[in-house]
Parts: sequence; C-alpha cells; structure tokens
Amino acid sequence: MIQIDGSYGEGGGQILRSALTLSLLSGLPLRVINIRAGRSKPGLRPQHLAAVRAAAAISAAQVEGAEIGSMGLKFQPGPVSAGKYYFDVGTAGATTLVLQTIFLPLSFAPNRSVVTITGGTHVPWSPCFHYLDEHWLPFMRQMGFEATLTLERPGFNPQGGGVLRAQIEPVTEISPLSINQRGKLKQIRGLSAVVGLPREIAKRQRLRVVARLGSKFPLNDIRIAEIKAPTKGTFIALMAEFERGQACYCALGAPGKRAEAVADEVAEAIESFMQIDGAVDRYLADQLLLPMALARGKSMLRTERVTQHLLTNAWVIEQFSAARIVIQGKLGEAGLVKVYPPGVSDSAF
Repeated sequence: MIQIDGSYGEGGGQILRSALTLSLLSGLPLRVINIRAGRSKPGLRPQHLAAVRAAAAISAAQVEGAEIGSMGLKFQPGPVSAGKYYFDVGTAGATTLVLQTIFLPLSFAPNRSVVTITGGTHVPWSPCFHYLDEHWLPFMRQMGFEATLTLERPGFNPQGGGVLRAQIEPVTEISPLSINQRGKLKQIRGLSAVVGLPREIAKRQRLRVVARLGSKFPLNDIRIAEIKAPTKGTFIALMAEFERGQACYCALGAPGKRAEAVADEVAEAIESFMQIDGAVDRYLADQLLLPMALARGKSMLRTERVTQHLLTNAWVIEQFSAARIVIQGKLGEAGLVKVYPPGVSDSAF
C-alpha cells in the first residue's frame, strides 16, 4: 500500500487527486493521511469527496473514510471500466478538478467514456472550463489523448449548478512533450462573458483589456458572449499564443467587484508572463506533470514559475515511482521541468 501524507508541501487537495489518479493507473492500494491538515477547514470537503467517489465509481474501488471532514482515506481500486458516468459535486466545487482526477485512467480504458459532472465550472482556485477546453486539452491532444469537452451550463460560486460533459476516447500510447522555448508571440485572444447579467459588463471587461494591452501586444478576437443560464456570473479568459508555447489566465467576477478589476487580473497576469521566459503558465506546468510521466519518452517544459504546488505534485508522482522529475529553478522564479518515465536516463536530454 502506498501511503501519502496529505500535509506535505503545499498540503492541498491536489495531493489527494493526484494520488487517486496514480492509484487507478497503477492498481496499487492507497492510504492518504493528514488530508488538507493545514487548511482552515481541514479534511475532505464536498469537492474532494466528489473526486473520491468518481475514482471509486470507475474502478469499483473499496473505500474507507469517504466522508466530509475525514482526515484519512483508504482506497483499493479495481480495474478501471469505461462507461457513462454522472457525478454531482453537490456544491459550487470545481467540476474541472473532478474531471482531471479520472481523465487519465478513463483514457486508458478500452472503450469510450462519457462523463457528466455538475457543480462549479468557473470558480476560484481551480481551472475554469474554458481553460481546460482551449488550453489544457490541446496540449493533451498533442500528447495523444483525445476527448471532447462541452459546457452544458456554467456554474459559479456560490450557486454551483453548472454542468460539464466530457467524451473521453481510449488511447494506447502517449507522446512526450518538449516545450523549453515559447518563440515569438503570435496573438492574444480571449473571451469576456456574462451569465444572467447585463452585456455591458462584458463590454467593460473587454474595453479594459484593450486599453491595457492593445498598444503593447497583438490582440485578436477578444469576443463578448452573453450566456443563458439560471445562474449569475461573469468571467474573462485571455490566451497568449506563441510559436511553440502558450499561456492562459481566467478571472472571475464577484458581488461588488467592478468589471475593470476583473479585467485587470488577467491583464496583469499576461504582462507578468511577457516579462519572463516561461514557455507555459505555472498552472499548465502543474497539470501536465502527470500526463508527461505516462509518456513513452522524456518530456521537458519551461514554466513561468516554480510553485510549491508543482513541487508537491512532483513529490506525489515520485512516491508511486511513476517517473523521476527534475525541476531546475528557484521557487517563485521561472524554471525548467524534466520528466523521466521509468527506463529513461539523463542522457536522453
């Protein structure tokens, strides 16, 4: 049994989710202790419990400790089965993080799977739907994964109620990634959207971005969208596309938060990224770490920032002996990430 200390490093829910994914992929039983021990509300929250239940459902796993507030979990997976699955987070917890927990195992199942998850699709501290669909998924496809994501209905904090659907195709072999230089900036594009709110808010978000970035960078196709749904919210997502690299940032509205403040968040993130030599944003580097560990050869990418989240995720992967990961660079600065799957030596680079 693999034992993981949930308080290690960053100490958040990603430790649990990555450990569940690796347990499903390897078939190894898992015990997680001290789950989110340092958080203001430690233990399993609804979002994390939804990930546990999803992982259990696709593998008929035996589970102990799957309840709100639990600080410990035992997880014994069975073989992963493709199929049609429905999961409800029950709150505005991130549907995207639940999907990422089971995406890789279902990709290696022998048949297509269709997964529907209800909860939050655009909520704080997690990748929004558009980040996954337009940024994460293209890189996953580049590695050989194949899936289609559909936003049936957006869901914001605190209402939730969003619906994400994923059609995941079976794969057999994963290609490595090598993105150590981003090349020339081609364009910055994006989406400014409102749900159940005046279109004027989306226009103001877009105007602010154009005012801040338009004279510095090539802006193209920053669209305005008014989405119909029985909830309220606003967001803006910006994508910086380079010859070889890419960065994406999303900002969310909130009661009392001006449209200009929402736009400033993504504009500042883009400006910061342009001042360093990262090939991908810090979030994508973290999210591609586990897929790269499954590739048939070595992978390498340059991240805009070495984060504690990245270091912790690398530690979890190495506890399963799934890959050897070398991260060159200081915490908080740009760095080079090298992933050596089993059997791949240093001389491969």
